[in-house]
Amino acid sequence: MRPSGLLIFGTSHVGKSALAAGIGEALGARVMSTDRLGRHPGRPWPQVRPPVAEYYSRLTDETIYWFLRVHHENLWPIVHQTIAAERFAGGVFVVEGSALRPEFVASLEFPDVLAVGLYADAVFLRRRIEAESGYAEQDERQQALIARFVARSLRDNDEVVEAARRLGLQLIDAADPAAVESAGERLAAALGPAERE
Repeated sequence: MRPSGLLIFGTSHVGKSALAAGIGEALGARVMSTDRLGRHPGRPWPQVRPPVAEYYSRLTDETIYWFLRVHHENLWPIVHQTIAAERFAGGVFVVEGSALRPEFVASLEFPDVLAVGLYADAVFLRRRIEAESGYAEQDERQQALIARFVARSLRDNDEVVEAARRLGLQLIDAADPAAVESAGERLAAALGPAERE
């Protein structure tokens, strides 16, 4: 059975969107993000909306992470329905997003849908988030909000890796450009139309 789609999971800023876009462009595949199905408070940059500032400044790290997990659990039925609809539509599709938690992905009953996760070490992930957010140029208040986002993302990365390894799901080190490129080529070939039945 040829794969009909690909799911890319991992924490924020680990490179899911870039990998999905590259594969989608190579294949002319439909690409979507779980962020479009229902967004969590999101990043505290470039502009900080008052609810986002309150979220990151007033809650404990434990509560921030708890809310993220609850958001993913609540969003999963919609994500599952979206994957089912994409399979039914025919053609090749790629879905990426943090809401594709390993434990949810492993429970899918779609043997024709591939899944791969991206992860990175803490130093790489922190540097990537700080670079994208312009952390060094931000004021002290903004830096504190970004630091909370970093802490949340690092914890999520650790939990995604632990769950993916426990469940036997494939992981790619986002800090290794050659590994990401090779995985992209391999996944595109597996999904590629030239060999489709």
